[in-house]
Amino acid sequence: MSKNRLTCLFFTSRRLQSIFVSFLKRKPFFCVFASTCSASCRVEKPSAPIASVFPGNLVVRPSSPFGFSKFYKKDRDRNFSGLFRRHSHGFQGFNTSEKRTMSANNHSAKDESEPKKSKMTKKIGTHNGTFHVDEALACFLLQLLPEYKDSTIVRTRDLSKLDECDIVVDVGGVFDEKKLRFDHHQRNFNESMNSLNPDYKWVTKLSSAGLVYYHFGHRIIEQILQLEPKDPAIVDTIYRKVYENFIEEIDGIDNGINQTVEEPKYRISTNISKRVSHLNPSWNQPSADEEELFKKAMNLVGNEFVERIVFYKESWLPAREKVLKALEERKTVDESGEILLLFPGHCPWKDHLLTIEEEQGITPGIKYVLYTDQAGNWRVQCVPVHGEGFTNRLSLPEEWRGLRDDVLSEKSGIKDCIFVHASGFIGGNKTYDGALEMARVALKNKTES
Repeated sequence: MSKNRLTCLFFTSRRLQSIFVSFLKRKPFFCVFASTCSASCRVEKPSAPIASVFPGNLVVRPSSPFGFSKFYKKDRDRNFSGLFRRHSHGFQGFNTSEKRTMSANNHSAKDESEPKKSKMTKKIGTHNGTFHVDEALACFLLQLLPEYKDSTIVRTRDLSKLDECDIVVDVGGVFDEKKLRFDHHQRNFNESMNSLNPDYKWVTKLSSAGLVYYHFGHRIIEQILQLEPKDPAIVDTIYRKVYENFIEEIDGIDNGINQTVEEPKYRISTNISKRVSHLNPSWNQPSADEEELFKKAMNLVGNEFVERIVFYKESWLPAREKVLKALEERKTVDESGEILLLFPGHCPWKDHLLTIEEEQGITPGIKYVLYTDQAGNWRVQCVPVHGEGFTNRLSLPEEWRGLRDDVLSEKSGIKDCIFVHASGFIGGNKTYDGALEMARVALKNKTES
């Protein structure tokens, strides 16, 4: 070790040990302990990087001497607070100028290169063999919680080993929240969000992911968002939205529940359940590392989960206020009250519109929404019967569909038309007046017919 990177002064008095450490900016450093018995010293290497519980390439800032609590996007080189964390044997240093990539904190019990685990390290049990999205997500969710962030994942079907785990998901044949056992495969299991809490409307049978989300979801969302001050209303709104638009799909697929009673017209093979399934070792890959592939599955589904939480907080929720304001002013756009203007810009509106209409008992329902696109042109879009469906309350006129530019303007009698989609769900015009006129003519045609 070069003298310009580390200087130590040692005092061998029985009552006093002093260590003076100087180190250069942005250079790794080491903890040095003086011996009271000799002039020699022992130099220890820094511990392995502390894996954070949040996925994504974000920089973690130590906010206290005992660990990480918040993340941010700028690396503050000169922030020397939190350089040390206390252990029973002394102080151990780590380099704060190093950027730490966040990932699911997976510890393999068989990895001999890792530091020796503390006896207090918690264990999350799940089954080995072919893995599925529900237990991959369940394990990821648990490791977002402070009490499990440094946990070891034990993949086994050996009941004696599972009994040693602090919490078990998707295996063991037991659902008992008090004992922290969350399996859903037993014959008499039929729990849903609604059966566990009648305030929730969803009746889809829960998977292990759904069970973990039901019991810990509010805390997990709080952990991700780090709201200051805390806002239980926002957390609960996002909790419900994420179940309906992310977790329930996983529950349904894992339990073999069809979306519809009809034969599907086409197959969907790119949903999150399929993508996790494709990570399993192929039949002709006997030497594949199943543990590493399971970690990859955890990160795949976990990243999407966290991204969904952040989207609802940063984009979806603010859009509600925009839609609410537009609904209040709808009759200034057109006296029918069936045309909504979102301006300036565009935002996610379908879910909010249908929800607010139901909450406020708005009738007649909105038929068209006007907004600008990225090029500054105007769109007129039909409101769907259901948020994710393709059936419209009132499609644009049949005779306009598939036409463009001058041909469309001539057919409709409206200037500056750009297009109408072949299915009639959306059209475009160069001006606001033109888009509004397209909506008004479409409403009039429906009324007359």
